[in-house]
Amino acid sequence: MNRYCLALDLKDDPRLIAEYEHWHKGIWPEIRQSILDAGVVVMDIYRFNNRLFMIMETDSSFSFERKAAMDEANPKVQEWEQLMWKYQQGIPGAGQGEKWVLMEKMFSL
Repeated sequence: MNRYCLALDLKDDPRLIAEYEHWHKGIWPEIRQSILDAGVVVMDIYRFNNRLFMIMETDSSFSFERKAAMDEANPKVQEWEQLMWKYQQGIPGAGQGEKWVLMEKMFSL
């Protein structure tokens, strides 16, 4: 089992943040299935103000390249991603158009 941690910022607007949380309480079944099909076993998202932190635990079939290819081929995932861009913005240091940024592990106890 591998664990990945990623970060993303939401637009700093309380109304948009509330809408974003609402969408995630009722995530589309096709999105949930696409995440599972990619090999993600556990996915948790935490929020502080407009900063999001995602923890993913994955099985051995998971890779970011495979997930990206699956997402690109899935019209429902593309629709979801377009919708989510209304609420999201890259964190400082993210590349142009980059959403979730992989964080580097710097400590473990």
